[in-house]
Amino acid sequence: MQTLTPAVFWAQRHGEIYLRVEISDAKSLDISVQENILHFRGQGHGAKGENEYEFSLEFLKPVKPEIKHKSTQRQVNITVRKQEHCWWDRLTMQEKKPLFLAPDFDRWLDESDAEMELKEKEEKINKLSIESRIPKDPYLGLKKGYLFMYNLVQFLGFSWIFVNMTVRLFILGQDSFYDTFHTIADVMYFCQMLAVIEVINPALGLVKTGMMPAFIQVTGRNFILFVIIGSLEEMQNKPVVFFVFYLWSAIEIFRYPFYMLACIDTEWKTLTWLRYTIWMPLYPLGVLAEAVAVIQSIPIFDESKFLSIRLPEAMGSFLSFSYYNGLLK
Repeated sequence: MQTLTPAVFWAQRHGEIYLRVEISDAKSLDISVQENILHFRGQGHGAKGENEYEFSLEFLKPVKPEIKHKSTQRQVNITVRKQEHCWWDRLTMQEKKPLFLAPDFDRWLDESDAEMELKEKEEKINKLSIESRIPKDPYLGLKKGYLFMYNLVQFLGFSWIFVNMTVRLFILGQDSFYDTFHTIADVMYFCQMLAVIEVINPALGLVKTGMMPAFIQVTGRNFILFVIIGSLEEMQNKPVVFFVFYLWSAIEIFRYPFYMLACIDTEWKTLTWLRYTIWMPLYPLGVLAEAVAVIQSIPIFDESKFLSIRLPEAMGSFLSFSYYNGLLK
């Protein structure tokens, strides 16, 4: 009876040989390695229909006797481990390739690609090994939970401000400019006082950002809110308050959810794009609105003498707080 051989495709890595035997619905498989020769026998549907197929391959170099194989509905996959990690010029001892044997181009890599793949695996293993030796912070989950809740509270606060001001703008039009402070101030006070935490977090090592940028932003905003606007009743009805509050909240409704997702190691690309794109026009507009508020407050400080320092008569009567505002301008 004629021996039927299936189509066999092969590929290699530095440490393994991969064989794909084209027999579907294989059964009664007998696969072994003896004296460096792979013996295969199995029943299934191959090139010659439903039959028993078999073949033998004598490998070019020594291999380990243990083999792994997995049968699927379409094929039989065989993995053979090399005794030494090296690249073979060919698969078999005989120089002439058997007719039933062909390269498996789906898995084929040349030697340089295989070396690169091996190097990437080694780097990944080394990285995991290094990470496993780094002591884990037992309070990491608690820290992330705290930061997530802080950013969530700020997001909800500034979202309320932004939505409230937007709705009032559509309903009242320009009339909403003049009573923004009396409508929004309480929530804005809360959010900006809470923002002091953003200066404390870097100091405690809870976040990687620098403390100075956070200090400058929080101090600057609180100066505008509590001193320039909050302490002068004449400033509280000016339209500039609307623009300051609206621009602040427009920036923060994208910044805080971005930080929330970072706390749970998640990235939403759309939000990331919005956070860094919208910030570019809004931030300078916010600074411009703050500068307008400072300029408008100067004559009020001059007239009211609020926060002015009384000087000796020889030096003049008062050192007006507006001089400091002039320096800011």
